[in-house]
Amino acid sequence: MIIDVHGHLVPPDLLAAIRKESGRFASLRLVEDGAGLAIAFAGGKPSRPIMKGLSDVAGRLAWMGKRGIDRHVVGGWPDWFGYELPAAEGEPWCRLFNDAQLAAAKAEPRFVPLASVPLQDGARAGAVLKAAVAAGFPGAMISTLPRGIGSVLDAPDLDPFWAAADETGALVHIHPSYDAGDVRVNDYGLANGVGRISDAIVAVARLLCSGHVTRYRNARIFAPMGAAGLPFLIGRLQRNHKITPGIADPSEGLGLLYTDSILHDPRVLRFVVEMVGADRVMMGSDMPFPIGDEDPAQIVAAAKLQPAQAASITGGLAAKLFRLQ
Repeated sequence: MIIDVHGHLVPPDLLAAIRKESGRFASLRLVEDGAGLAIAFAGGKPSRPIMKGLSDVAGRLAWMGKRGIDRHVVGGWPDWFGYELPAAEGEPWCRLFNDAQLAAAKAEPRFVPLASVPLQDGARAGAVLKAAVAAGFPGAMISTLPRGIGSVLDAPDLDPFWAAADETGALVHIHPSYDAGDVRVNDYGLANGVGRISDAIVAVARLLCSGHVTRYRNARIFAPMGAAGLPFLIGRLQRNHKITPGIADPSEGLGLLYTDSILHDPRVLRFVVEMVGADRVMMGSDMPFPIGDEDPAQIVAAAKLQPAQAASITGGLAAKLFRLQ
């Protein structure tokens, strides 16, 4: 079974539900024009208009068929996670999302959904995660920035969320944000080329050094794009551990992370496999975004790994991790 573990989906029924239920959320404003639906949360600027590919279920299934992909793990769209909403609105917003995502996966079993959780409130996020796992979600996709630019995932008040992930054994996909606040990446396409990685490096490195990854080791923490570049930096992080009292061993934490193959260079994939092991790497595409990998099996083949390693990356590990038949 060939499994793509990194995709995004906003099913059409969810768009309909958002339009129908938007009046329930006092801090939400829909913006619709020729470019498509956008959302402004809590008086902030509108999100990017939703791209067609996020809701094109037929097109996604056709792409899967062309690429020989049997199952596709899909989270929502980080632009619409709604962390800017007051917590009392953020919880029902995420539950609205999760109901629609689960219904889409039941209608099309080739999709494996990841839940959304209201990270603006750690206790509520933990409760929503537990409910999602009980309903059949294998875990959740979260953003690197739970409270906007400069916020961190190791904030003490988020401990109830991490404890819930540990208790349920949920997979937690830590996805880069759209705008991490570094204006230097706004030119030359560097927001995609560099910014996503630099954002994820900082967010996940904090979880390594704070000890979250080892403390909540039953949670299956997923850092995409070759463990967010951290295999390249592990020597520096280990040196920092040696000279900085009180921080956790980053090598131990790195060994507990899961990641994907969205690296666009087979040499880099081989390096990541060498550093973290093939039993921690899975095939991913990031569909439908242009910076993703439209034919993700090709990089695995081009890396010339051992057959058992390639089989694990293209589906064997994901089948176990997501408990797929």
